[in-house]
Amino acid sequence: MPEFKSTIEIFQNDVYGYHVPVPDHIIEQFLSYDDMRVLYVLNEKIKRPGGFMKCAKYHYLLLNKETVKKLRLQRGSEVHVSVEKDTSEYGMPMPEEMQVVMDQDDSGRSFFDQLTPGKQRNLIYIVSKIKNPDKRINKALAIMEHLNEVEGKLDFKMLNETIKKYNNMDKAW
Repeated sequence: MPEFKSTIEIFQNDVYGYHVPVPDHIIEQFLSYDDMRVLYVLNEKIKRPGGFMKCAKYHYLLLNKETVKKLRLQRGSEVHVSVEKDTSEYGMPMPEEMQVVMDQDDSGRSFFDQLTPGKQRNLIYIVSKIKNPDKRINKALAIMEHLNEVEGKLDFKMLNETIKKYNNMDKAW
């Protein structure tokens, strides 16, 4: 598993926030793959799925605020990073609840499979970020209903409305 040390940086415009620049010799090891999806470990503590991104000057791994906070990192903090190719089907773990819902909805699953990998990961993330299993099921059901309603033409504004509807149904119980 390739490893390197880097420092936490923040883009000047702060659009993406915290990131870790990746040395060229690490990137070169992944260029033969179809995509740049990886699993990375920060400071031997937190393992996360991600992807090498590129700005004008270098490649980087994007960090979310939760990870930065959990590891008590800030701009300029040195981090130890190890990376490996992500061989999972979607580039991140599929929540069990979403898998069960998709297994029961052939048309919704078909629409999901036709989405771009980035949109698939986005929907998976929407479900996986929820801690409560019942609420994860509700989110997955809302996503499948939306995909069926719009025949796979994902509209995040409409999806949010469908999710709100499912959240309100949950409160009515």
